[in-house]
Amino acid sequence: MTDHNVLRVFCDPDGRHGNELAVVRDGASVPGESGRQELARELGFSETVFVDDPERGLIDIYTPTLRLPFAGHPCVGAAWLLGVPRLVTPAGVVTVHRADGLVWIAARAAWAPPRTLREYGSAAEVEALPVPPPGEWVYAWAWQDEAEGRIRARAFPGRGDGIDEDEATGAAALLLTAHLGRALTITQGRGSQILTAPGPPGRPAGRTGAHDTIEVGGRVRHA
Repeated sequence: MTDHNVLRVFCDPDGRHGNELAVVRDGASVPGESGRQELARELGFSETVFVDDPERGLIDIYTPTLRLPFAGHPCVGAAWLLGVPRLVTPAGVVTVHRADGLVWIAARAAWAPPRTLREYGSAAEVEALPVPPPGEWVYAWAWQDEAEGRIRARAFPGRGDGIDEDEATGAAALLLTAHLGRALTITQGRGSQILTAPGPPGRPAGRTGAHDTIEVGGRVRHA
């Protein structure tokens, strides 16, 4: 098996939970899209990152069934592992900063794959949802505390690739932040935590557009 690191991205404040991510630091050891897709399928994580240039932060992202131009939790995890100030993805350059034990990335909502954002009336409703049959990619969410920007969410990729539910999904959190136009603290899955903020600082309140920058941050640990 190809050497790789396994990280947990978007852990809670106590370092628990988080979405597992595989990072192949020597991307050259797996050349070509078909070989990378095969390895991502074999590993079975929701995403696998191949690092093509660690100094420049050049990365390539795959789910078990497709290549992604951008994804949130792979970028946060790769940025933490590589210690770089930016990442280069097929979608564009993702800037990185660190503060208070968190790694933050800044990306555009237009880079995120399409997601259905489905609001529910309460956190209890979200927690009680069964996994839907394969089909659309659904981000189910509800306010836990609207005044404080606290949200309960679950993510159902609907791809039929063995990943029935995503533990923590940065791209969907980015889209929800653009939709609501405000900073959020999202508890997803079993208890993973995603922090977000519209950018740049000082933007007036209100919904942001697809080309506006959104920051997504979280804690990362080795699995």
